[in-house]
Amino acid sequence: MDDLGDFSEHLDGTDVNETSMQIPSELPVLPLRDIVIYPFMIVPLFVSRDKSIRAVDEALSENRMILLAAQKDVDIEEPEHDDIYETGTVAVIMRMLKLPDGRIRILTQGLSRAKVDSISSDGEFVKASLTPIVEPSSSSEPLEIEALVRNVRGSMEKAAGLGKNISPEVLAIIANLDDAGRLADLSASNLELRVEDAQSVLDIFDPIERLRRVNDLLNKEIDVLTVQQEINTQARGEIDRSQREYFLRQQLKAIQAELGEGNELSEEIDQYREKTFKSKMPKQAEEETLRQIRKLERMHPDTAETATLRNWLDVMTNLPWAVTSKDNLNLRKAQTILDEDHYGLERVKERIIEALAVRKLKEKPKGSILCLVGPPGVGKTSLGRSIARALNRKFVRLSLGGLHDEAEIRGHRRTYVGAMPGRIIQAIQQAETNNPLIMLDEIDKVGADFRGDPSSALLEVLDPEQNFAFRDNYLNVTFDLSNAMFMTTANILDTIQPALRDRMETIQLTGYTQEEKLEIAKRHLLPKQIDENGLLPKDIKLADTALKTMISAYTQEAGLRQLEREIGKVCRKVARKKATLGKRFESVRVNKSNIEEFLRTPKIFPEEALKKHQVGVVTGLAWTAVGGDILFIEAIKTKGKGNLVLTGQLGDVMKESGQAAFSYAKANAADLDINLDDLEKFDIHVHIPEGAIPKDGPSAGITMATALVSVLSGRKVRKDVAMTGEITLRGNVLPVGGVKEKLLAATRAKIKTVILPAPNERNLEDLPQEIRDDLNFIFVEDVKHVFDAAFLPARKRAKR
Repeated sequence: MDDLGDFSEHLDGTDVNETSMQIPSELPVLPLRDIVIYPFMIVPLFVSRDKSIRAVDEALSENRMILLAAQKDVDIEEPEHDDIYETGTVAVIMRMLKLPDGRIRILTQGLSRAKVDSISSDGEFVKASLTPIVEPSSSSEPLEIEALVRNVRGSMEKAAGLGKNISPEVLAIIANLDDAGRLADLSASNLELRVEDAQSVLDIFDPIERLRRVNDLLNKEIDVLTVQQEINTQARGEIDRSQREYFLRQQLKAIQAELGEGNELSEEIDQYREKTFKSKMPKQAEEETLRQIRKLERMHPDTAETATLRNWLDVMTNLPWAVTSKDNLNLRKAQTILDEDHYGLERVKERIIEALAVRKLKEKPKGSILCLVGPPGVGKTSLGRSIARALNRKFVRLSLGGLHDEAEIRGHRRTYVGAMPGRIIQAIQQAETNNPLIMLDEIDKVGADFRGDPSSALLEVLDPEQNFAFRDNYLNVTFDLSNAMFMTTANILDTIQPALRDRMETIQLTGYTQEEKLEIAKRHLLPKQIDENGLLPKDIKLADTALKTMISAYTQEAGLRQLEREIGKVCRKVARKKATLGKRFESVRVNKSNIEEFLRTPKIFPEEALKKHQVGVVTGLAWTAVGGDILFIEAIKTKGKGNLVLTGQLGDVMKESGQAAFSYAKANAADLDINLDDLEKFDIHVHIPEGAIPKDGPSAGITMATALVSVLSGRKVRKDVAMTGEITLRGNVLPVGGVKEKLLAATRAKIKTVILPAPNERNLEDLPQEIRDDLNFIFVEDVKHVFDAAFLPARKRAKR
């Protein structure tokens, strides 16, 4: 193989030239691979092919001259005429050294270009007939030649400055070389050109044209070197920064090793990866988690994004993707637990047992969402906790009261500072199982503003057809909520969005009767307060009469919260006495006679039935947020022009009911024994006491009609009758709501007879038996039937 030994010796020769030696017309040929030799260049070559070695020997035996010509294809071992370029360089062999491996090393110096006329490769070596080339004189202007020479010199220096491997000796020669042809050859030999480009320079005989060609190649090389330097500078900057960070990290590792802390980030990443596989999350969630873990590995541990990503990974790996608690499917045991925790509420318990029975028969039923509606303190939330205990599920309560931001349900996107999952995902995380009972408290008090509508977000949560793929904005992956059991509570249904209300099964929890309150107090409230106040059951004996007095004289509510507070007050006074007396303390017995010593003066003076029959005073029944109540509607007539005056802070609906009753009375004056002259000479004033309390609703229609007819006709109303119902202009009585609460109020007021609209008879099925036994019910369809039942029999008027 014939090639270049050392480029460092590519210097401009001055020992010999073409004028001092006569070049013969036939010379041995040394084919070259990957190199082109120019005249006056001194180049060392290694010769390994047999024919090439014999060609060198032949040259040394004659005149030391040899033709150096480049091969077109480097893979050809024995090149022919067509395999060698037509232009070569006649060189003189200055030195020769035989090497132990059989190769020889020669030092050659180019003399002149030569045109290859023919090549013979039949003999022991390759011979060529050639014609030496004499460089023509230049016809260009001296100024142009000078500019071209300077340009090439400057370009060579610039190339060296950009990192081109050009020795200082060569640059020194170029700086002092004025000959255009020799400058072109020397420059081309030091540019490391491809064989094709280098041969194109050798093929040009005119020195100026050759220098122009070298200038073009040099400019192209400078462009490449410039881009290469920019890339190297950029890469060097990255490497320097990376090396600096690496050095600092290595120092940090050494410090941590001395402190015994170890590589916390790598340990943390390993823990995240291990937790991911252990959690058995769905494939999509697992792929996203592993992708974020790989991202964390590449991040600097002290950046803000790293902390955000850590929080997200903590949530993802701690969620109970596959952790499920085992349901208690023993219906008898569940019924026992419900009975232990709550007295009464049979409808609710029955519905829960039905749901449990369905779950026992079907593994994943799509049950409805239960919404417990009732006044405060009736046990809605505690009932949910009891249901969770009966089902052997974790219980989580979420209060939705005053919620305005949709992100509280769906979660915040991770782009925000302080982002966190929504309340639903937090509840799942808190429960540590994917099938807890989640109680959504106060769903009727959810608001909406510019931040979104949480009620709309709850539609997806509470819909069994959608919540199997609930997407929290923070997680950005779906989570299956179909295993969780949802229950909601509300005080009223009117404020709940209709679409949301449609997804829930409503169960009404009305107020408790006095007997129910007494039983609950004995079973639950009293033992709880005895324990919370540090007493023993033997320290206090609370008689039933004392509890009944508390219920009637110290509380007025549908629920039990105030009653529990009153029992707690008694227990605290007993606890103080026990702490003061110590061993001298004796058990305290509380009954009706001494209850005021503990609770002082009664707070409630319940409305009771009227003491006597009166004209223009009627007992009505009303529904309130804390249960039912009775109210007295009063009517009088005064001198006037037949106007109707309504007072008592009444709402528009109640005013319209009064006006409808008055119009009915005027239209049916003859049948109702009303003097038509009175309607023109007197004003009628209807007042409902406790004027500071707003009142509204249609259910006082028949009560106001009875009061109006009573004062206009002079007929007395029975003192032991109470009523509720809506009236029309035709005198029809329409059904009303809140029947149970109203009847409880009638019972507390010791009313004996209640007038109800006929359609409300079906509501009696939900009443406790003791209430149905205590009251006499009169069901009416027309207001005249109301008058017949409410008025005392009219006295016959004396004839004048």
